[in-house]
Amino acid sequence: QADARAAAATARVETLESALAAARARAGVERLADLHGVVGTLLDLVEVDEAFQSAFEAGAGEAIAAVVVEGVPAARTALERLHDDGIDGAVLALEGAQGPLTGGSSPLERPVLRAGTVGLREHVRGLRPEIDRLLDLLVGHVLVADTWEVAVDALAAGAGALIVTRDGGRFSTTGWRAATHGAGTTGGALREARDDADAAAREAAAHHAAADDAITATDSAREDARRAGAAADEASRRLATLHATTQRLDTDLGELRAELESLVAAESELQQSLRDDAERTRDLVGTLPGLEAEEARAVEVARRREEVRADLAARAVAVAARRSELDARSAHLHQRQAALGNRLGEIDARLDRDERLRRDAQERHSERTHAVAVLRSVDDVITARLSGLATIAGDLQEQRRRRMDEIRGETENLERLRADRATVETELTGRRARKEELALAATEARVRAEQVVETLRAELDADPEAALHADCPDLAEGVTPVARVRDLDRELRRMGTINPLAIAEFTERKERHEFLATQIDDVRGSRRELNKVIAEVDAQIAGTFAAAFADVRANFVDLFTMLFPGGSGDLALTDPGDPLNTGIEIAARPSGKNVRTLSLLSGGERSLVALAFLFAVFRSRSSPFYVMDEVEAALDDVNLHRFLDLVAEFRSTAQLIIVSHQKRTMEAADALFGVTMQPGGASKVVSKRS
Repeated sequence: QADARAAAATARVETLESALAAARARAGVERLADLHGVVGTLLDLVEVDEAFQSAFEAGAGEAIAAVVVEGVPAARTALERLHDDGIDGAVLALEGAQGPLTGGSSPLERPVLRAGTVGLREHVRGLRPEIDRLLDLLVGHVLVADTWEVAVDALAAGAGALIVTRDGGRFSTTGWRAATHGAGTTGGALREARDDADAAAREAAAHHAAADDAITATDSAREDARRAGAAADEASRRLATLHATTQRLDTDLGELRAELESLVAAESELQQSLRDDAERTRDLVGTLPGLEAEEARAVEVARRREEVRADLAARAVAVAARRSELDARSAHLHQRQAALGNRLGEIDARLDRDERLRRDAQERHSERTHAVAVLRSVDDVITARLSGLATIAGDLQEQRRRRMDEIRGETENLERLRADRATVETELTGRRARKEELALAATEARVRAEQVVETLRAELDADPEAALHADCPDLAEGVTPVARVRDLDRELRRMGTINPLAIAEFTERKERHEFLATQIDDVRGSRRELNKVIAEVDAQIAGTFAAAFADVRANFVDLFTMLFPGGSGDLALTDPGDPLNTGIEIAARPSGKNVRTLSLLSGGERSLVALAFLFAVFRSRSSPFYVMDEVEAALDDVNLHRFLDLVAEFRSTAQLIIVSHQKRTMEAADALFGVTMQPGGASKVVSKRS
């Protein structure tokens, strides 16, 4: 809006400058500029109140475009110059501000003020004292009436010899003239317009600076939102990685539980076997002849017990190794997480390299395009050569067929040899596998024996021979060795395994959880701020649209009544509750018609409705100039007159460019430009200024 006001003010300045230049040209001031005593044109030397511009032009009459000189000799010299050069012009002399102006030696008598009239002289000021005396003679006797009816009544009552209206009407005893809507072109108006243009330009510059600050703030907010989105994406990726790791750990835990259950089942079987052996031992105690056999069985039972203990110890070692493996896998997962972070940086670097490679590829593509053109020419040469090589290829095909038959026979022989070799290798592989199994079994037996010996020496501080001959430890009454072993194993299981990394893992997970919670809070805050900004922008847009629609609607109703006397027109929103997505409906009812759709109107009526809407927008949001292309082509004489009244309303504040074939429109124009075709076939532009 500030730019539009600045542009409109600048256009008014340019219009006033052009009008003043045209007035000076009509007055012949350029031809008289070098004469002694020339002061300037009357328009350059007066200042008129804005509401009385047209009235002053009507009251001053032909003197409005006159050249002001200092005295009668200078006026005589100026008239001789104009007469000799054949130039139209007028001259006003300041000498005593009398004689040459009125034909008498005293100013005209002041008119009698009546109701609805004011003196024009009070609203016109000269920029020099001599101009004030000149204005007393020119317009001191002129009255300004509010309406033409008041002017006619005042003239009939003898209020004065000349009465004008604010819109440029002129009423005197020699004749009456309707309003002319003068352009209001004076030096004072030009200075005022320049001041308005400077103020509008400063206002527009201030608004532009504020808009730049707002754009900078918006860009900063968008950058913050982008960073928050990137952080949220990174948090989502890390959370997905943690979920996957947790699922793998759950799977490993399930496998360990299944393995533990199998160990418990094996232990139960061994305990049942021990109970059976104990029952058999009690049966043999009562038989004296079998003491030696009982002793041998006891030794055998002790040996089996030691084997079971060794097996259990081996399984415990395997469980400990499995726990260490899980700890190592956890550390590996942490290392992999760090590696993935490094990998992300590498991917960013690769993206930069890929961008450079893409540009290089484009350059190579242009080079290869050139190479393709060269290769096509080479291909033509090769095609010619291929036709000569076709015969040679047939001969080579025959030779190849004979050679393939020979190779096929040798291949069948080779396949038989390979089959024999595969049979031998299969047999050799089986024997090697059997040998490796036997070696592995021997190694396991040796390791178990060494582990049992190490356990005896470390835990019991005894050699294997001493352990074999040692007595059974004392047991509580009613407690068997098998039950004691079972109780000790149960206590070991109840104690469970110790995870030395549990505290560190908990601390790390806690820090990660706090970091993610902080990031989520930042994202939510940014989202709330963005939603607030969006709501404010929507409210501002809706308010601006509502204000513009209200102005256009009021102007449309006024203009429709003027273009269609006795008719009614209105604008309405299709969805008033949603101004951002609503449409606009036009209701038009000319006098004496009851139409429901615009398509039922005639062509001229539709044109007038469109013009009413168009000029309603012009009134609401003005522009420095307007361009219209044959908008009055479908109008009759009466409606054309109404259209020209609209044009006259806007021509004082803006420039209008109208493409037309209507004679009356051309007559109302300030300047005409036409294109005509010469007999030779070339077009020519002709111009005419009114």
